[in-house]
Amino acid sequence: MLSIVVPAYNEGEHIYDNLMIIDKALKAFCSDYEIIAVNDGSKDNTGAEVKRAASDNPNIKDFGYDVNRGKGGAVSWGAINSKGDVVGFIDADLDLSPDLMQSYVEAFVYADADIVIGSKMHKDSKLDYPAARKIFSFCYYLMLKVLFGLKCHDTQTGLKFYKGPLIREIAPLRKIDGYAFDIELLALASKKKVKLVEMPVVLNYTRGQSFGRIKFKDVWKMFTDTWKIWWNLKIRKTYFK
Repeated sequence: MLSIVVPAYNEGEHIYDNLMIIDKALKAFCSDYEIIAVNDGSKDNTGAEVKRAASDNPNIKDFGYDVNRGKGGAVSWGAINSKGDVVGFIDADLDLSPDLMQSYVEAFVYADADIVIGSKMHKDSKLDYPAARKIFSFCYYLMLKVLFGLKCHDTQTGLKFYKGPLIREIAPLRKIDGYAFDIELLALASKKKVKLVEMPVVLNYTRGQSFGRIKFKDVWKMFTDTWKIWWNLKIRKTYFK
């Protein structure tokens, strides 16, 4: 069984249609799946649109809530409530096409992987992406390489798949709610000696500005949260007792 978690914050204008697009993409290659839509305390009509989608399509499950927890909280909540042997995450805005999911799931079989993630730095990736974000991604990659030594080039692309038992074990240990939650989950998984495979992405950036909703304060928090993860994982060792 395959579970796909879709975190959504203020995506009311598109979330219904995008959930149906995800369902269509999954139906093309998978007969047993669930779409876990997590309305992350949106201020618009996202919650109502998710409920409408769940009512119209039995494959869509509504796991939303009223108080915003951040993307890390939304993804983790969806993962904890998943049932799949494989659990994936995809951003609700569909900057990354759901059609990529089939090749990512197949990689679990062909590569005998524990984690499969999208990478903007993969040689076969095709990017329509602001230069400022390319520079930021590369600098962040260098920082993570020094701090954690992860065997991957891109931790922030919004398409990832984990073995179900693995993500359900580490998601409750998460301490970070913001954008750095991705590195936290990958760093926790790396302690389990997992096999990680990177896959190419086709990225069509839909936000109007270079960083979209990401403001300077979000970048700063991502930086400080990354150091918190390093401190808790490497120095205090508070994740695993």
